[in-house]
Amino acid sequence: MVAPIIVALGGSLFYGDHDVKTWLGQLRQTIVHLEGNGRKLGFVVGGGKPAREGIRLASHVLTDRYKLDNIGIAATRLNATVLQSMLSDIGCKVSQEIPTTTEVAAQMLNEFDIVVMGGTTPGHTTDAVSVALARDAGAAHVIIATNVSHVYTADPRTNPDAEPLEVLSLSELQEITGREAMGPGQSAAVDPIAVNLAIECGLKIGVLDGRDIRRIEDAVEGRPFEGTLVHPE
Repeated sequence: MVAPIIVALGGSLFYGDHDVKTWLGQLRQTIVHLEGNGRKLGFVVGGGKPAREGIRLASHVLTDRYKLDNIGIAATRLNATVLQSMLSDIGCKVSQEIPTTTEVAAQMLNEFDIVVMGGTTPGHTTDAVSVALARDAGAAHVIIATNVSHVYTADPRTNPDAEPLEVLSLSELQEITGREAMGPGQSAAVDPIAVNLAIECGLKIGVLDGRDIRRIEDAVEGRPFEGTLVHPE
């Protein structure tokens, strides 16, 4: 079996200030092209605005982090269903089920060209899920597509001196992200738990701005891409 490519699509890509309608059309066209080239693709979709809004609403009456995380996970599965439905609608060989574990998703990739999923377990972001899926499906690397172009030396939203990085090691990335899990609804260029797991598995990670579909396609096809390449030691 051809080794699958695992792509994490940040929820911000589905609800950003870019032209989402055009972006979805380009994404679908690209996936059709990749499937036609014989690629097997596993997509892990983030929660984005629905997750943040749901968690914010529930936070008025809930303080339990586990329950708040489950609300975020529900939003990721909603977004995954959107992607799955639009691929099924045009005849892609995509699983009709949204799997809730990476083990099941990996098994589905033996039967289907494309599998789409969201979150799995409270405390694990979809970045971490994508790395776990890569591990279980025998993929060599993960592509993390968000609304951020690179991994930066610091948070560019708060530090004007932050500089983009094109290549670094997983341990260097861990120094930037830290090791502790993020809270419900929080986001970062790469989730610390995902980095920890990638180190254990020896996986490569590509981080790129998924609003530019060409960057996703370049990374999936193994071409040089604009973004950050994170390699094992």
